[in-house]
Amino acid sequence: MAKQYELNDDSVIVVIGSGAGGATVANELAQKGIDVVCLEAGSRLTLADVVNHPATMDAKMGWHDKRIGNFLWVCKTVGGTTMRWSGITPRFQEHEFAARSTYGQIDAGTTLIDWPITFKEIEPYYVKAEDKMGVSGTHGIPASAETNNYKVFKAAAKRVGYKDVNSNRSAINPVARNGRPGCQQISFCHSGCAIGAKWSTLYTEVPAAEATGHFELRANAMALRVNHDETGKATGVVYKDSDGVTHEQKARAVCVAGNVVETARILLNSESSLFPHGLGNSSGQVGQNYMRHTFGVALAVMPKPVNFHRGARQTGVVYDEQGHNPERGFAGGYQLQAIAVEPWNVSATIGGWGPENSVFIENYTSLAGLFITGEDPPEAKNRISLHSTERDANGLPVPVIEYRNHANTNAMREHAIDSSRQMYESLGATEFWGGDAPVGCHNMGVARMSADPKDGVTNRWGQAHDIPNLFVSDGSLFSSSGGGNPTLTIVALAIRQAEHIAERMAQKEL
Repeated sequence: MAKQYELNDDSVIVVIGSGAGGATVANELAQKGIDVVCLEAGSRLTLADVVNHPATMDAKMGWHDKRIGNFLWVCKTVGGTTMRWSGITPRFQEHEFAARSTYGQIDAGTTLIDWPITFKEIEPYYVKAEDKMGVSGTHGIPASAETNNYKVFKAAAKRVGYKDVNSNRSAINPVARNGRPGCQQISFCHSGCAIGAKWSTLYTEVPAAEATGHFELRANAMALRVNHDETGKATGVVYKDSDGVTHEQKARAVCVAGNVVETARILLNSESSLFPHGLGNSSGQVGQNYMRHTFGVALAVMPKPVNFHRGARQTGVVYDEQGHNPERGFAGGYQLQAIAVEPWNVSATIGGWGPENSVFIENYTSLAGLFITGEDPPEAKNRISLHSTERDANGLPVPVIEYRNHANTNAMREHAIDSSRQMYESLGATEFWGGDAPVGCHNMGVARMSADPKDGVTNRWGQAHDIPNLFVSDGSLFSSSGGGNPTLTIVALAIRQAEHIAERMAQKEL
């Protein structure tokens, strides 16, 4: 029988969210014998619920509660967005932890700071995270399989002079490992891996935590706010269950990991006379500095069939452009990642009518493609706030998401598109399209780490500057975005945070 804790048990750590950050910190704590209650707003699926059809799976696991403003492509289900992600897991580079020192402030609109930790400090946790997730090319794990799309991508990259190109750094098992099978190249990675080869906390961290006897998962439990006592110490989390009944789970400490929108909403909605602007928000930084990466897509019609839909969705990366080289006309760097997309996404991405667009659908089997992801500077105007009057079905203020591309972002994308064009044309591409991809993933910021409390929300451990037993455990912590996908760094920080919490508990400081 699954572990069950009493609502008035204030010895437990309450974790809000079961995605990459939340489920990892919960499992790491449970493995150390620390009792954890994990509140997840969505339902718990099984592998039998996963079908290879994006629209069906979006209905099952997408987050469809009302939001105003920019679109975010996130999930409301046990496992969070680890159910939908592509599995690409690069490390941040050393200079990306010192963005302010490396790039300067770029312009008056940006709010760049350095991380309060260094690459050397997080490196041991990258190693642990890669082992936990089964990242290809690490810990004796083979490189990921080379799909047709990757072979074209690699040949084109080498033709134009790129050197750091490989199919490593994917958290999709190339061979069976740790109870998960090897990838069968089914292609529907964004629908939730039907066989469980891709790392998702649904079938890794959550069952591992449950096996300890120190963990309870409560699915369909929508967190509303965090309560505190007269000293400002967090005392519990108020949530609604699947029947709409409101409860409060008492807590020794609280870890918030709801992806950026829900993390910001919970903190802002937890206002009180002691915290009139929201919990942990004495700096006014909660919800600000929202980042999502420079995004773009490039598609090319090649002289011969590629069939890029056969195989894992993303299968390799060019790392050469990730360094900081201001001579290119922008700060920071980017990655080029081989990617395949469905026919309807080809049409939606390119858009419009006419032969200049239909040629890509008519030649779908000859398409090659890549995804651009690069560093996005933080801005105070890019933020998540709460609507002053509008409420959703749970009685919560509707989140308002404001995001615009910075000029540095646009310059980076144009450079990346030009690089992509050169790659594919070097192999004889007959048609090329490159442009923006406003997908609303890789969400970061809103409760960032900072050495100076006035610059952020949390310290170097993800602990709120204002509240000693309140932690943030997801991508909201990021001080800057770096150029590569954030999930590996989220997991590494969660492992590190769990160690810190356990040490503080052992020392009777928490």
